[in-house]
Amino acid sequence: MDFALSPELLELRDRARIVASEGVAKFGRHNDSWINGYSKEFARVMADEGWIGMGWPKEYGGRARPPIERLIVAEEMISAGAPVAAMWFADRQMGPSLIAYGSKQQKAEFLPQMLAGESTWCIGMSEPDAGSDLASIGTRAVRDGDYFVIDGQKIWTSFGNLADYCYLICRTSDDGPPHRGVSEIIVAMDTPGIEVRPITDMIANRHFCEIYFTGVRVPAENLVGAEGDAFKQTMVQLAHERGGIDRLVSNRALFLHARSKADHDDPRVRQEIARLESEYRVGRLLVYREALGQAPAGFSAATKAFCTEHEQRVAQFAATALGPSALLDNQWAKAICYAPSYTIAGGTSNVMRNILGERVLGLSREPR
Repeated sequence: MDFALSPELLELRDRARIVASEGVAKFGRHNDSWINGYSKEFARVMADEGWIGMGWPKEYGGRARPPIERLIVAEEMISAGAPVAAMWFADRQMGPSLIAYGSKQQKAEFLPQMLAGESTWCIGMSEPDAGSDLASIGTRAVRDGDYFVIDGQKIWTSFGNLADYCYLICRTSDDGPPHRGVSEIIVAMDTPGIEVRPITDMIANRHFCEIYFTGVRVPAENLVGAEGDAFKQTMVQLAHERGGIDRLVSNRALFLHARSKADHDDPRVRQEIARLESEYRVGRLLVYREALGQAPAGFSAATKAFCTEHEQRVAQFAATALGPSALLDNQWAKAICYAPSYTIAGGTSNVMRNILGERVLGLSREPR
């Protein structure tokens, strides 16, 4: 089979490489740049190139381009370490969610800001006692006339301290099974009653945050989709989040650097390079299959598990290949130390395997 890109796609890839290189030169290279590389200025560059909302319908300001084009641009940006984080969640999840489930008013208000690279969004999902199990969330929104009053806590919320809006997953009812009663509400982050506490990780990143909601009053018109029936909406979001190219190439630059410094005379090193290159190509095909809509429903869990475990093996290879010299270069040392997060963020690998077994393969559910 011929997997070669068309001339038009090659031209797009080349342009993306130039823009990514310029972004790195101006703003620095970032490990896992879709979550660590925050730059509002570069978000506006992406908007000027027409690379935000590439696949969105034209009626909502998008370009209605095929998914493979967004994938090509994203692969070049993240592989190079260009700072795309300020627009990433809006482009990947929030925009498509509003297009699918939002009201006419919500689309008119929020989509233009996203497309211009002007608004940054965070996603209020995980809680201290409900990490990957979103059906167990306890943050509550109680209807009070034309408002919802929100109380609760979120954790591991990237950009909670920088975002303009939080796309909040919360509970509006206790009726029925746990996945019932879940709703999605847009919350402006300057609303009174919100306290944000950044979390410093082991390499001094501070994008993760705790967010506390205490009597936060949000207009009821900010409810996205059906009240109490948003669990399926959230699952669609997670499919976008887990099966993307960002789960494969976040430390690609680290691998290329380590490969250039490795001892190619050692057959064991050559074997490991071959293994990682093979895994990269397999992972890339999995991601392409997700983007083209050819993967079974729920298979993004398998794609995420495979790709993020590959990223961890890249870090292990880099630590071995670079040896003590990695300690002399702060950016590569940070890239190696950051690797454990790949198989945790967005759902742990164990959870991904459960999803794959139970929802895709139809195996018996894990005993509770």
